[in-house]
Amino acid sequence: MLFSLVMLATSSEEGGLGPFAVNPGLMIWTWLVFITLFLLLRRFAWPAILSATEAREKKIADQLAEAERLNAEAATSLEEHKKLLAGSKEEAQTLIADAKQLADKERDQILSRAREEQEQMLDRAKREIDAERDRALTELRKVAVELSLAAASKLVEQNLDDDSNRKFVADYLDSLGERN
Repeated sequence: MLFSLVMLATSSEEGGLGPFAVNPGLMIWTWLVFITLFLLLRRFAWPAILSATEAREKKIADQLAEAERLNAEAATSLEEHKKLLAGSKEEAQTLIADAKQLADKERDQILSRAREEQEQMLDRAKREIDAERDRALTELRKVAVELSLAAASKLVEQNLDDDSNRKFVADYLDSLGERN
């Protein structure tokens, strides 16, 4: 190539040939340099350039395939995530509903136990009141018997202390209580 440039420079100085002048010697040397350079490039550079280009194309194709695969996996993962999220929401709603139902059942049980305890306490209180009333009546009868005996002994002026007299007066007071 250097040679062809030198030839071109010398030929334009010699005869006043212009850039459009045809110089067969220069043409031959140009074609010879071109063909030599072409063969050298074809033999050594072209396979390297072609293999590098093919390797790059293969790498890009592999990266595109990998990107598509990853995109498909991401879409699948997204769908699974959405399904899991929906399932989790349904499960949470179910758990909340179950908890509410359990709480209502527990509340009803507590209320029924409280009512039963209240009724038991009322029954016990009524029994205690009845027992106290009966004790008070019994005590009142005893006092009435004692007063009656004291009054009768003053009237008769004798001592009526024996048990048969007490039983007689108690029976009489009972019969009076039944009439009222």
